[in-house]
Amino acid sequence: MKALVYHGPGQKSLDERPLPVIQQPTDAIVRITKTTICGTDLHILKGDVPTCKPGTILGHEGVGVVNAVGPGVSTFKAGDRVLISCITACGRCEYCRKGMFSHCTTGGWILGNSIDGTQAEYVRIPHADTSLHPLPAGLESAEEDALVMLSDILPTGFECGVLNGKVQPGTSVAIVGSGPIGLAALLTAQLYSPAEIIMIDLDDNRLAVGKRFGATATINSADGTAAQQVMALTGGRGVDTAIEAVGIPATFELCQDIVAPGGTIANVGVHGIKADLHLERLWSHNITITTRLVDTVSTPMLLKTVQSKRIAAAQLVTHHFRFDEFLAAYDTFSRAADTHALKVIIEAPPHGAA
Repeated sequence: MKALVYHGPGQKSLDERPLPVIQQPTDAIVRITKTTICGTDLHILKGDVPTCKPGTILGHEGVGVVNAVGPGVSTFKAGDRVLISCITACGRCEYCRKGMFSHCTTGGWILGNSIDGTQAEYVRIPHADTSLHPLPAGLESAEEDALVMLSDILPTGFECGVLNGKVQPGTSVAIVGSGPIGLAALLTAQLYSPAEIIMIDLDDNRLAVGKRFGATATINSADGTAAQQVMALTGGRGVDTAIEAVGIPATFELCQDIVAPGGTIANVGVHGIKADLHLERLWSHNITITTRLVDTVSTPMLLKTVQSKRIAAAQLVTHHFRFDEFLAAYDTFSRAADTHALKVIIEAPPHGAA
């Protein structure tokens, strides 16, 4: 099979790899029909994720068809269409019992990290009964595109940004970073009817997308005055929720500059280097700072919401590629400022095709 393989910082290639096989009774082998690329994959390629070793197939998102199941799998059978969760969960350990699937003692974020992932024609899914979600047959292509967004970015934006950020009706929200995760937070924040959603980014195109997706205001932070502009929009108070959706020190510090007393900073971004926390200013501000790796506990709810078209997730997809164009897909995704890419879909050839 073809697979996108990580060979160390800055190195990747589309290689021929053996088909995965059942290793544990609870495994399933899924034939990928559509997958995508995540900003976290770019962090891996920068060397920010040391748990991902050279030789690993990247990717943790996708939809597909079950090809085979181990004897311990009871929910799925060969031929079932499924959504793959970016988080693998046994459902039994102490962390899973708390709903913290991301810290499952035999799972968590392992796909495309510590085991081979979904940027391949086939993938092995451990703990299949609790790590896959059933999909109806006969989906149209655009519907499949939308469902790929449920593997990671929609639950991540929702759980790590909106829920951790305590977004409520009538509150003010600033989302720092208007990439796919920030836009996913924007789409799902509107389920809670905040009064203001301010999108902040360096890229005017992404800010325009944010405005189209429902932001009440946008700020280009290139001139260094973003904090002052947020204060002007909020009467000098700041925002109730500041969602950090980039993962660099400057954006985390901006969130500290714009959060209102009693507010919440919800960190979503993957940080590869240290970021300063200014307690000399914030110790008296009654703020809450949250961190989280997505647990995907919200995926069943979001799946219903997307299928009912309450959230138009397909609008996050800007480009389509074939599997043999994987390197071009990475190039397009990594140059988003030039290509205007949000999420890219990589589609496998029809089953049985060359």
